Amino acid sequence: MATFNDATVGTSTGGTTPDFGLTKKSQPAVSTTKFGDGYEQRAVFGLNQSPKEWTLEWSNRTNADIAAIEAFFESQDGTTSFTWTPPDDASSYKFVVSSWNTQFNYAGIATLSATFREVFEP
Repeated sequence: MATFNDATVGTSTGGTTPDFGLTKKSQPAVSTTKFGDGYEQRAVFGLNQSPKEWTLEWSNRTNADIAAIEAFFESQDGTTSFTWTPPDDASSYKFVVSSWNTQFNYAGIATLSATFREVFEP
């Protein structure tokens, strides 16, 4: 399994570190049953019921770093998971990236945005 970091992706030092302003989304899997009298009952679904989703951006990076990150995402094919350690976290988790966007700002400079979706697998 690959790890998303400078060494495996092939970027310059700090090239895989996303810009701050990143967003972490949590949405627990909850099953809700509503009764006719206004009451409702809620229950969590499954063991790993609260996967995280991170929206990341790498702004004004060299085309070489952006191309290396894109090549890594393409090699994972949207189906193969990789490990990544979120900022200010000591643990790494498994993620997949299904889509990403690249904006070419200037000659030789681009911005890439992607969403890392946490997955649970052996």
